[in-house]
Amino acid sequence: MKLIFALFTGLVFGIGMAFSGMMDPAKVLNFFDVAGSWDPSLAFVMGGALLVTFFGYKLVWRRDAPLFGTRFQVPTGTVIDAKLIGGSALFGIGWGIGGFCPGGAIPALGTGRWEVALFLVAVVGGFYLRRLLSSVAPTAVKP
Repeated sequence: MKLIFALFTGLVFGIGMAFSGMMDPAKVLNFFDVAGSWDPSLAFVMGGALLVTFFGYKLVWRRDAPLFGTRFQVPTGTVIDAKLIGGSALFGIGWGIGGFCPGGAIPALGTGRWEVALFLVAVVGGFYLRRLLSSVAPTAVKP
């Protein structure tokens, strides 16, 4: 049952990404082009997501545990360090260059565009590169 709900959630997310046009990198990149062909639709998509999340969390936190788990998996870290800032900057740069974020690129695989596959290969490669570098450098903080 847990897998069925995961599939359903991913399907709803993918349909939302397709319906909003966020699988089109040009639409996303036009959001960042404030001096040119600016397209504010990404702001509306994010605003809608924040609104749904706000009310969704209000409902979810009334429960003692998630439907398919024993406890909520909530991040506990509160430190803003160079690793967090650097990762955020790298994410933003990749999003600005490619026009995809990993969450939007996965459903965009269905479009058959080679750029999407290349982007996701680069993301996965970045994950493995980070893991490799943190195992080589003794001063790196492991997750």
